[in-house]
Amino acid sequence: MSFTKTITKSLVSSPERRMEADEDLLIVRKIQAGDVDAFDALILKYRERVYSVIYNLTSNREDASDLTQDAFIKAFQSINRFKGKSSFFTWLYRIALNTTLTHLRKNKLRRFLSFEKMADEDHTAGFIENMTSESDSDKAALMNELQEKLNDAFQKLSVKHRTVITLFEIDGLSHKEIADITGTSIGTVRSRLHYAKQFLQGELKDYLR
Repeated sequence: MSFTKTITKSLVSSPERRMEADEDLLIVRKIQAGDVDAFDALILKYRERVYSVIYNLTSNREDASDLTQDAFIKAFQSINRFKGKSSFFTWLYRIALNTTLTHLRKNKLRRFLSFEKMADEDHTAGFIENMTSESDSDKAALMNELQEKLNDAFQKLSVKHRTVITLFEIDGLSHKEIADITGTSIGTVRSRLHYAKQFLQGELKDYLR
């Protein structure tokens, strides 16, 4: 089974994504013109998605909440420097990611991939089902064992590999978006994803079909 076989990706070139970027840019222009209250719309729109990425890198809800707030504060303080060369979404995620990585480096926290959040995301709805054996009579116990195994394996990856697989698998970002956010090339993103997925597949080979 392919590790990401059932995950539907949102393409950066889709009309919906371009429309979203245009709408965000209009809001940003209002903020830059002095309508600071307009920033609330961007917070409401992206708060949960930013929190999700940060949580899956820190595995700590309190830290994720604080870092999400910090990321939006930094974005607001820097909003006049946003020129629209990338989407606001990409720009914000880059700030959130850098804020989180700085925190992780300072605190050397343990990180893991959360199945709890994955189960809540529409684009990963079939992921857990495909990773577990349909013939197993005690799926709950198997899931607990699988999560523990995945947590252990995920912690063995470097921060750069945890980052790309979190953005790709949890938040459903495209290679292009991840490259923009991490400041790397698409080829580097693909290489890191390939390595991370091959490593996790090897660690979880007893659970994968």
